[in-house]
Amino acid sequence: MSWAGKLLRVNLTAGTCTSEPLRMDWAKLYLGQRGLATKYFVEEVDAKVDPLSPDNKIIWATGPLTGTMASTGGRYSVITKGPLTGAIACSNSGGYWGAELKMAGWDMVIIEGKSAKPVYLSISDEKAELKDAAHLWGQSVWKTEEIIKTSHQDPQVRVSSIGKAGENLVLYAAVVNDLHRAAGRSGVGAVAGSKNLKAIAVRGTRGVGNIKDPKAFMKVTAEKKKILHDHPVTGQGLPAYGTQVLMSVINETGSLPTRNHRDSQFEDAAKIGAEAMAAKRPTDGKSQLVTNQACFGCTIACGRISKIDETHFSVVNKPEYWGASGGLEYEAAWALGAAPGVGDLEALQYANLLCNEEGFDPISFGATVGAVFELYEMGVLTKEQIGIESPFGSAQALVKLAEMTARGEGFGKEIGQGSKRLTAKYGHPELSMSVKGQEFPAYDARGIQGMGLTYATSNRGACHLRSYTVASEILGIPVKTDPLTTEGKPELVKAFQDATAAFDSAGICVFTTFAWTTADLAPQVAAACGDEFTLENLTEIGERVWNMERDFNNRAGFTRKDDDLPPRLKNEAAKTGPAKGLVSGIDKMIPEYYKIRGWDENGQLKAETRSRLGL
Repeated sequence: MSWAGKLLRVNLTAGTCTSEPLRMDWAKLYLGQRGLATKYFVEEVDAKVDPLSPDNKIIWATGPLTGTMASTGGRYSVITKGPLTGAIACSNSGGYWGAELKMAGWDMVIIEGKSAKPVYLSISDEKAELKDAAHLWGQSVWKTEEIIKTSHQDPQVRVSSIGKAGENLVLYAAVVNDLHRAAGRSGVGAVAGSKNLKAIAVRGTRGVGNIKDPKAFMKVTAEKKKILHDHPVTGQGLPAYGTQVLMSVINETGSLPTRNHRDSQFEDAAKIGAEAMAAKRPTDGKSQLVTNQACFGCTIACGRISKIDETHFSVVNKPEYWGASGGLEYEAAWALGAAPGVGDLEALQYANLLCNEEGFDPISFGATVGAVFELYEMGVLTKEQIGIESPFGSAQALVKLAEMTARGEGFGKEIGQGSKRLTAKYGHPELSMSVKGQEFPAYDARGIQGMGLTYATSNRGACHLRSYTVASEILGIPVKTDPLTTEGKPELVKAFQDATAAFDSAGICVFTTFAWTTADLAPQVAAACGDEFTLENLTEIGERVWNMERDFNNRAGFTRKDDDLPPRLKNEAAKTGPAKGLVSGIDKMIPEYYKIRGWDENGQLKAETRSRLGL
């Protein structure tokens, strides 16, 4: 049946590690990972809890296909109440850690309470214990992984940890595994830091051997891998160029948010995209891009391995960055580049490595820096306050602010609180390009109308991974829709949201949905878990998960007014490109979206919706 069938409950206050049988009745209704862990969370945690209090819990969770031979089956999620937003947080990561936890025999780890001193959790198959982490506190993610692997005398130990950002309670601190893969958004790393939990180290040797129908599973996964291989996005574009293939595409459509969303096209997009990464540098004749890289079980291999220019101003004194390491993804390149107007690829790579090394979200960081640069140009902030001259386009300022944020020093402490709190402090809350306190990713809601609705209604704050309508509106997957119109977008967004929730809960990477639909996921889950997991069943599971998350947020205090976009996107038209003259039509889309969701005009679940979904 593919689940390991048990979870590990760790009480940091008491210092105990206890095994519990998995609630299989819940697994049938919520599947795993995002869905099942969120079910545990909302049943056990008061929606009004302070995210950084000991009463909040944080869960590392796998899906039923995690650790199997299903393509991209290496995913895991970290679920908690996010300190950046105060909403439900579920951050998804790849790499190898999730599969290792599953192979150790655990579906999830529930962390509760707070340790009196820094600790890390060590898991070796069925054995779990808390260990002193005093020697790890203050260390980077990279150094923490190195020390743990050395002390365990096993290079195959997988480590999921926080860096200085999590320890310093940067509100968008990440949980990082395998050096460069991250549960990156909403501040899950700060919750771990608030509990004095530095890391979870896991070694699993048991494998995943409880597939319901192994022969059928092998057959169907092979068929679905061929679909990924033959598709132009998952078989060609992503392996060759990674997610950075989008930079020029999105810029040409007039949907690349630039200079804190003042503009929707970036004149230096070509300098920071996939082609620039692959081009030879004039300084040394080498490309920044070295090769691509895959996560566990992945046949797409969209990850980047890059080598930074050692002579660049930002890295000349950082020899630890001179080797080949994790390269820029599209969202990070946008946030560190177009959002603050910086066209220096090497500076972007350096700042990105800082985010990886010290564990903080480059999207929220870069978007917050964009707001800081605008406040500086307005004269609201000064060089003396920030610590460096900070006009749009300054690579030096970007680098210095990344270092300050990583160390929790000077103005970096304020940047570490996110753009919502920072802009409000200085009297201009309208300059925070965020929803529910979480900063926008790399798509302008004026040029891609469906993404505006996606951002406004996302349960974890502005997010592209909850409903990637870019696939339809820009790439024509699975069908082409007009990005400049609001017509049909509520139905499109709901369909993407429900499907993504199902894929996340199964333990599969959302990038497979460029080539697969839920109809491709269903037979894989059925062969692994049981025949009851049909297309209709998985679609309903996705809808159930979405509504469960929404209900938690409503109980936490979120209302209709939180499903909105900043005034700039509603009042200031795009200046250039295909969307020139357009603003977001969010106010028109929200009522229709609520109606098809089965919510009332205030965004609350109707009784019949609760009944139909069993909530």
